[in-house]
Amino acid sequence: MAGKRRGAPGSDAEFTYVSPVVKYLLFIFNFIFWIISLVLVSIGVYARIMKHAETALACLSVDPAVMLLVVGVLMFIITFCGCVGSLRENICLLQTIYFSIFFLIHKVLFQFSFKARGKVTKMINNAIIHYRDDIDLQNLIDFGQKEFDCCGAMTFVDWSQNMYFNCSEDNPSRERCSVPFSCCITTNETVINTMCGQGMQKLEYNDAGIHIHTNGCIDKIVDWIHSNLFLLGGIALGLAIPQLAGMFLSQILINQIKDQIELQNYNQKHSSDPWS
Repeated sequence: MAGKRRGAPGSDAEFTYVSPVVKYLLFIFNFIFWIISLVLVSIGVYARIMKHAETALACLSVDPAVMLLVVGVLMFIITFCGCVGSLRENICLLQTIYFSIFFLIHKVLFQFSFKARGKVTKMINNAIIHYRDDIDLQNLIDFGQKEFDCCGAMTFVDWSQNMYFNCSEDNPSRERCSVPFSCCITTNETVINTMCGQGMQKLEYNDAGIHIHTNGCIDKIVDWIHSNLFLLGGIALGLAIPQLAGMFLSQILINQIKDQIELQNYNQKHSSDPWS
């Protein structure tokens, strides 16, 4: 019946190329991610409000709360365009979500992946500099160093970039030339010795290796990635499938709306000119 209608589009005034299934499936898809984006933004805003006033503007580029906010706001804009575009059958809004997802996938897969090591190294070094400025950042770094048994970005002496752990003679900090306790080689002791990293940067590499992890986190992360390629590939595929599904549904709906516009123009032309 549908094929017959498409053969004579002007024969039924209520005929439409726009499939309600595609239209509302795309709306539900975007609405779910819109709710998720609101949750991310709410968590990010709450985390920033709970920080002390003196750290409100500190280390924004490596603040986990700000990262949540950025991701949440981007998702909110894209999914809002998808929700409104699908309901209103607006090609411009639908193309916004289509090209936004395409741009993000291209950015992550083709640009960031080639420069990932340098960007991650720069990010970790920046985080080291602001280690004491933000408790959330401090906890994140400590968790990473304990989880991967590493210390610093490339080596444990990277901690000299931090003003508290700097080895310069004029540094008045009691942590001068030290490293955080999360760099220490842990034992089965129930009480954690938070001063176990004291003065470790003064020691030679092999001597320091008796007490702390001397390898940088970059090499450890790379080794972990190589050991878990199938797991990471599955996660990446799981994240990519919803994005690709959104692009696919958006493009289908865009094509259907264009066909519908052509149908309306065709009907208007023949209704105003009965001799054509």
